[in-house]
Amino acid sequence: MRHPSPPPPDRSAELRRRFAEEARAQRPDVAALCLLVGAAGDGTLDEAGLDAAQLELDRLAGQLPYRPGGPLAWARALRDLLGDRHGFRGSAADYERLDSSLLHTVLRRRRGLPILLSVVWMEVARRAGAPVYGVALPGHFVIGLGTAGDQVLADPFDGGRVLTGADAELLVAGATGAPLEQSMLVPAEPLDVVLRLLNNIRAWAAARPERSDVAMWAVELSLRLPSHPARLRYERARLLVERGDFVGGAEALEAYADVVGAVDEDAARRVRGEAHAARARLN
Repeated sequence: MRHPSPPPPDRSAELRRRFAEEARAQRPDVAALCLLVGAAGDGTLDEAGLDAAQLELDRLAGQLPYRPGGPLAWARALRDLLGDRHGFRGSAADYERLDSSLLHTVLRRRRGLPILLSVVWMEVARRAGAPVYGVALPGHFVIGLGTAGDQVLADPFDGGRVLTGADAELLVAGATGAPLEQSMLVPAEPLDVVLRLLNNIRAWAAARPERSDVAMWAVELSLRLPSHPARLRYERARLLVERGDFVGGAEALEAYADVVGAVDEDAARRVRGEAHAARARLN
């Protein structure tokens, strides 16, 4: 299986700039952000390909019935169109593929991870005027339609199956062993969706040390979100060292140690030790 590779440095830098700009927009466009993630990971995705993916989402939205009814009717219309007619769904094998996390290939293959399939459902439904949003259940991303009083959940990974309350409880229990709480059913913020997507990509790369290039571009994009875990700076610094940039990695480790030192001097000392070891590898 061929895994996609990132574009050249100049193109990568431009994509990161555009990603940061979109992430800081008043209303970030989830589809645009996910497609920029795809372009950062797949050097074959050019501007025409980005436009074609947006047009495909528009085309699919145009095939939905006009205002089918309430949240349940919307959920069933989306299932009939995307799951049954067009065959969008996922399987365990999709977790092994990087392209299951890249929106443009998910649109082409009709296969992907729960969060990317949910993005397809959300973007198609949004374009058609549905009251749709993502629901970040622990361990499994789904979509919601309607408000708290008449909320309907659907699972795009399972072809858009409409979930009962018991179904949602089983999904959460299977992922965490804990009960479903009402707070888990609130709409996910657009940038939280994108960060969770990038976390999935970083987890895929972490299991494949030979793909530190993927870990690097995913971390670089994550750091351009307005809000992100500070520890990502440490992860980026270590990746620089791992990829042979000992000076750049040492400088990034030292900068992170300065930040951490304000709250945990022992941790800062350990990080400075890593920076020293990185510089020593130049000798």
